[in-house]
Amino acid sequence: MLDLATSNLKGAIPQCLGNITALEVLDMRHNNLSGNIPTTFINESSLSSLNLHGNKLEGKIPQSLTNCKQLEVLDLGDNHLNDTFPVWLGTLPKLKVLSLRFNKLHGPIRTSRTENMFPELRIIDLSYNAFSGNLPSSLFQHLKAMRTIDPSKGTSRYGGDQYYQDSIAVVSKGFEREIVRILFLYTAIDLSNNTFEGHIPTIMGDLIALRVLNISHNGLEGHIPPSLGRLSLVESLDLSSNHLVGEIPAQFASLTSLEVFNLSYNHLEGCIPQGNQFHTFENNSYEGNDGLRGFPVSKSCGTTYAVSGQLDGEESNSEFLSDFRKAALMGYGSGLCIGISIVYFMMSTGKPIWFARIIVKLEHKIMMGRRKKQRRQRNCRRRNNH
Repeated sequence: MLDLATSNLKGAIPQCLGNITALEVLDMRHNNLSGNIPTTFINESSLSSLNLHGNKLEGKIPQSLTNCKQLEVLDLGDNHLNDTFPVWLGTLPKLKVLSLRFNKLHGPIRTSRTENMFPELRIIDLSYNAFSGNLPSSLFQHLKAMRTIDPSKGTSRYGGDQYYQDSIAVVSKGFEREIVRILFLYTAIDLSNNTFEGHIPTIMGDLIALRVLNISHNGLEGHIPPSLGRLSLVESLDLSSNHLVGEIPAQFASLTSLEVFNLSYNHLEGCIPQGNQFHTFENNSYEGNDGLRGFPVSKSCGTTYAVSGQLDGEESNSEFLSDFRKAALMGYGSGLCIGISIVYFMMSTGKPIWFARIIVKLEHKIMMGRRKKQRRQRNCRRRNNH
């Protein structure tokens, strides 16, 4: 193991480091290293962990890394690498962690037609790049380790005390944190802050082992697929700052592990699901969606809206019948001619409800006045008879 992390190193990485067959761990993260990544990794390499995070490395990701058949952790994040997605890394049979965040990577993500690609990958972080095109459905189809829940997977790796422990920084629940001892038990996809577009693939709902899913700050559109409601272990789900439309799937109410939920700044509408974790989310989970109603936003999602909606629909048949009955009552109380005149006025002016309400109140007062007069007359007759 060669651990030179946080040592204020400068200059280029020596090419000879790729030729050391017995080297298992090379950790040079958080230095000021520049230049290119060595291109001399050999077939006999024993390298299982390569961490060059937080330097000033440039150029492309060397394809000679495919010779490192034992590689499990590859962290090249927070550099200045300028390349397309290294699909050939999918041939590494043991790769579990791939972090390429904060670089200058670009273009669409395409995968090979090879059936067995990224079979063990459990953490992939491509955030803060310039990847474009649709979200890579073909990539999600290959992520076998994310499609099954196996809590015991990888625990033997940390069975005893070791000098070196793999670690990686991930953004989870809105905060950046370092994952160390549970590295290979953790499952996360972070594709945020790119320029992806199109719809969210339904197949993402098959990645049932996911604990973190972040596809925020892209150009995604269309509806949220209800299949994401199958992610029973997800703790952090961030779909914010896209162009998503429609309603929040009711299936999300079954996500009882969900702690952080962010749908802000989309074009969502309809009622927010209720129950379970949805009682714990605050307004900032939904801000920027003017069409959403229900708790915790201020707009009601109850019967009040339905009633007001019916009153606003001036072309409603039931409203017309109601107005007609009111007019008929007015005709009974005020005379046939007056009643017919009122019906004609209401039909010719679009059946204004406010006018009907005024007339009904007026007719009610007239009827009550007549009843009082009749009672007084009856009382007078009784007194005269006595």
